[in-house]
Amino acid sequence: MLRTSSPEPHDPAELALGALAWLLGDSLRAQRFLDLTGLTPDALRTSIAECPTQAAVLDFLSAHEPDLEGAADALGIMPEQLAGARRRLPC
Repeated sequence: MLRTSSPEPHDPAELALGALAWLLGDSLRAQRFLDLTGLTPDALRTSIAECPTQAAVLDFLSAHEPDLEGAADALGIMPEQLAGARRRLPC
């Protein structure tokens, strides 16, 4: 996908949700996310609209550069934009 380096920031919650969709597309990556965050699938489903869960998604991706780059590529943005979204979340 073509990456953009738009000066306009994307909505951080929207980026977190898009990144989560990418993350869950791989069962091993999804399991690693659940294991490292302590979330269960049910807890993830009920809390995805909450800022701390969205922050956990962005923190997880930022902690592993290949995941950050993969998610950013899937979202069509630069990895720096995805990592920077965490700072813009209101929590």
